[in-house]
Amino acid sequence: MNLLIKSATVVDPNSPFHQQVADILIENGTIKSIASEINEENTNVYDGTGKHVIPGLFDLNCNIGELGLETKETLQTGTKAAAAGGFTGLALMPNTQPPVHSKAEVEYLFNRAKTNLVDVFPLGTISHKREGKDLAEMYDMYLSGAKAFTDGTRPVSDAGLMERALLYTKGFSALVFSYPEDPAIAGKAKVNEGEVSTLLGMKGIPALAEELIVARDLYLAEYTDSKIHFSTISTKRSVELIREAKKKGIQVSCDVAVHHLVLTDSALMGFDSLYKVKPPLRTQNDVDALIAGLNDGTIDAIITQHTPHEIEFKDVEFEVAEYGMIALQTAFSLALQAGLSLQTIVQKMAINPRDILNVDAATIAEGSVANLVVVDTAVEWQYNRQNNLSKSANSPYLGKTLTGKVLLTCNNNQSIVSDI
Repeated sequence: MNLLIKSATVVDPNSPFHQQVADILIENGTIKSIASEINEENTNVYDGTGKHVIPGLFDLNCNIGELGLETKETLQTGTKAAAAGGFTGLALMPNTQPPVHSKAEVEYLFNRAKTNLVDVFPLGTISHKREGKDLAEMYDMYLSGAKAFTDGTRPVSDAGLMERALLYTKGFSALVFSYPEDPAIAGKAKVNEGEVSTLLGMKGIPALAEELIVARDLYLAEYTDSKIHFSTISTKRSVELIREAKKKGIQVSCDVAVHHLVLTDSALMGFDSLYKVKPPLRTQNDVDALIAGLNDGTIDAIITQHTPHEIEFKDVEFEVAEYGMIALQTAFSLALQAGLSLQTIVQKMAINPRDILNVDAATIAEGSVANLVVVDTAVEWQYNRQNNLSKSANSPYLGKTLTGKVLLTCNNNQSIVSDI
């Protein structure tokens, strides 16, 4: 792939050209030169005037159907949607059938993703079959390429099992993801506990269900002197607990789903199952606290929590609908909608996620691999069924006009151009 990107503003704090307007020459998948003006014959030219070049985005929480749930999403459709949304790296949740609980599944996914524009990093399970009883073959999976471990959407209820997981992975410098929910407190409720749940006449999931596990696992991380990452925090008190833990020196990181930055539980007043997610949509006070946590460094990353479903699992009564929405193509626009600066988005969606998972950084510098995207933060576009590249369509944003678009994605000596 040979490409010349002309007159784009570089936004990458790790680049010597940060905040500069420059031409970027890419040859055979590597950034050959960056300068104020480059003229190169026999090279495809992309006009980046008025646009920004940023490192390729990286998602720490993405659900793809393979293995076993290919009717929801395949690696092919999921990575196409990811590339269109500016993601050049995906950490895949092990919520599959069978779960990713041995090296066989890890190696299968790596082999399936070879030669793809998007880098794929399967996460292994903490427990065998995600049952929360015995530790999975974590070291074997680590040797096969799994850099972190999680039971995905199933919390580790057994504190002893979580302690053993933290101690075990400490021996080979892997990372444990905690999904913070106490199922005994959450029960069978479907929405956030508060005014909206009362108006809807539905049982609510109290914030306490999340915060108890955050507090428990922070104590365990401190006791074992281990690293821990909280995935999909959603409440004000969770932010406060993690902020306090970081001040104490506990090795903790965390992320937030992008929809929790722009939506509140008021979206559920119409019983639209497209807004049914877990953790549930919370209150405006929680949203404000999450955004403040991003801006002050408490929250390290923004994720998509991309969760595809067939129509029969979402176009049903709210109570029986599955949780989750697709978000790979809309995440960048929603982050802008949340009022975040482009530099904050780069930090939370490109730089920090790679640091957390300990994978190679994507840097816009001469001699580096061309792992980058061109974005327009001001352009308006409509997300619809024609340009939706996911196999599923469970998004409340289909048919909506959004602001901010990924226009060009480059990685692994490949590139795609998105139509507005």
